[in-house]
Amino acid sequence: MNFKKMPMVVAIIISALLGACSSNEEKVVLEDREPEAATGVQNKQLVSSQHYMVAAANPYAVRAGQTVIENGGTAIDAAVAVQAMLTLVEPQSSGIGGGAFIMYWDNANKTLHTFDGRETAPASIDENVFIQDGKAMAWRQAVVGGKSVGVPGSLKALEMAQAAFGKLSWDSLFDESISQAENGFVVSPRLARLVEIDVHPGLNLFPESMAYFKPDGKAIKAGDIKKNKALAETFRLIAKGGSDVFYKGQIAKNISDTVNTAAVNPGTISATDFAHYEAIERAPMCNKYRQYKICGMAPPSSGGVSVFQILKVLEQFDLSQYGPQSAEFVHLFTQASAMAFADRAEYIADLSYLELSAEPLINQDYLAERAKLVGVKQPFSTKTAGQPYPMLVTTTDNAYELDSTSHISIVDKQGNAVSMTSSIEFMFGSGLMVDGFLLNNQLTDFSLNPNKDGKPVLNRAQANKRPRSAMSPSIVFDDKGELILVVGSPGGSRIINYVAQTIVNVLDFDMDIQTAIDAPRVSNRNGSTALEKGTNIVKLESKLSDLGHKVRIVDLNSGLHGVQIKDGVLKGGADPRREGIALGQ
Repeated sequence: MNFKKMPMVVAIIISALLGACSSNEEKVVLEDREPEAATGVQNKQLVSSQHYMVAAANPYAVRAGQTVIENGGTAIDAAVAVQAMLTLVEPQSSGIGGGAFIMYWDNANKTLHTFDGRETAPASIDENVFIQDGKAMAWRQAVVGGKSVGVPGSLKALEMAQAAFGKLSWDSLFDESISQAENGFVVSPRLARLVEIDVHPGLNLFPESMAYFKPDGKAIKAGDIKKNKALAETFRLIAKGGSDVFYKGQIAKNISDTVNTAAVNPGTISATDFAHYEAIERAPMCNKYRQYKICGMAPPSSGGVSVFQILKVLEQFDLSQYGPQSAEFVHLFTQASAMAFADRAEYIADLSYLELSAEPLINQDYLAERAKLVGVKQPFSTKTAGQPYPMLVTTTDNAYELDSTSHISIVDKQGNAVSMTSSIEFMFGSGLMVDGFLLNNQLTDFSLNPNKDGKPVLNRAQANKRPRSAMSPSIVFDDKGELILVVGSPGGSRIINYVAQTIVNVLDFDMDIQTAIDAPRVSNRNGSTALEKGTNIVKLESKLSDLGHKVRIVDLNSGLHGVQIKDGVLKGGADPRREGIALGQ
């Protein structure tokens, strides 16, 4: 960031808010800071129903989805309404200014479809977009303003999926969000707290964001009635004209103008970038774990690969002989996770853009060799990546993925299901607001440094490329091919751990979905082992240290939402660490 070219007051403010820290110091700060946990734990109860279930990150959004299903809509109809409402009431986490990965189970035809609505880089950028004065920008500098904004994809992916599998008219799916935006919603404690603690400097720098989140210079408060007439008008246009209004009309121009004239880190996004954006229907990644079929998204999501790698390595052990909070299980789980994250850092990127297949990463023989690195008596050590692509020259990256994301799990009356994770990346994204919604900062999910030790990073920025994501929407089937679990989470790169651990809790430890979500979280991203602060799991610190772990006790702020189908009954669960709920009937 070039402070010399900024107005003096802006330079002073952003320098103070971002701080000047080295990359090592920055990594520690980013790993330790979990501000979304500041609003505390809310007890949640398992919800059971016979007909349908909606679980999402905010009660307004869940009720919007419930209304759609009651009116005869499918799970994907409901997902459109839920995401629209989340854009309004949970703006810090996701919205139409960001991207999404959508899994859709067509129950009548027993077919799983997945839709990639990940953001794309502008055609004008190259791998050096975050290089300044010969070195990579600090993440905290790169995230603010226009340079970090990719072309949003969530709306396009939702439209593609809804056109194929929806029953209700597209325009009707925005009715509740338009009404709520016009009349106002009650600001939640979480949203108010995140504005209050200045987690994102952009809210103090950019006029439209300042005016919305800090009217008259005062942060919005929990319980305030907040209207968003600009978003109501945006939704009216999209409801009437579809995604073309967004990608080929005035909204696209407004976004590009805002990005390219940003007072901090102006970007180079164009109307052509928007007009050329396409969501992609990709083949799902489905693989066998014990007697189950685990399905996830293909890259650039790392969920389908990394969650499965963890599970497949654990498959060699009878986990049921250990307790879910035992040192043995946590030791095995974190070793498997460290191995998966080693591969992820080196090999997972927008592989189709690079004309590579993800299959070598989930090859049975390859994973069998990798599994030899994991054992109950094996001391913990960080892992190196394997060699699934023997001829490929690459190296690990330094991309950070933080925890402001949202997950939606829905099963409708016909047994169709949606598992959808959506994000604007950091809390409040880039900090830029246009037409009532925030813009993402997903380009900082690329490695800020395109090369390391003279080798190229696969997940480097390139024109029209999609950055790697940790989003891991997942769907699980039993040995007869019947749907039994829909699950996913926010949480930055720890999403992979949150989802994998929850799947193990349900399948191996026979927990119901709410108990599985409530369970103390553990995480290892090929480094320290994090144990969730304030839970019984912290009692393992000494035992794990003896096994070679560097243990850290931190908030592990998952935001899991799931639906379990058992004995013909739908069971919904919502994470007590956030404010979401599950509702069914």
